Amino acid sequence: MLNLENLRPWELVISVIKRHWIVYIILWLYVLIWIIISIGLLLILWNTLIWNLTNIIFWLYFLVFLYIQWLNHELDMYVITNNRVIGIDQISFLNRTVSECNLWQVQEVNSKTSWLFANILNYWTLSIQTAWNITTLKMGFCPDSMQEARKLLNVVDDYRDKLNIKNNSEV
Repeated sequence: MLNLENLRPWELVISVIKRHWIVYIILWLYVLIWIIISIGLLLILWNTLIWNLTNIIFWLYFLVFLYIQWLNHELDMYVITNNRVIGIDQISFLNRTVSECNLWQVQEVNSKTSWLFANILNYWTLSIQTAWNITTLKMGFCPDSMQEARKLLNVVDDYRDKLNIKNNSEV
């Protein structure tokens, strides 16, 4: 369950969009490349003190790098509520951007794909254009982004319909 402290009491979480599982495959490719480099160093510097120290430093650096890369992908998400869209973008370690906009500020929602694997595995780029300050919320490696874009547009339309009904009843 997602725990967002700043949700208003009447606000309901409709959808949480996280990155596609392919980013974890990319992290495993990093591990594979790192193992190949480590074996290459092993063949060059076999059984020496330099090899032992280099290998320890090499793997410690890599494990920290891998953890930071995993954290960057794991913490990226969009939270769509019945009142607003919250975009959380983990840029790097201890560097995060949180953007939010009300649903009435959403102007357009786009879904863009490229490459063969993106089409086969169904991950695309989802972008949300808002009305204020030319803000665009963008998430790469978004799973089934066309479906998520449609879902978000339906939520925005429902919100605007309720807002119009409320405004018309007040007149």
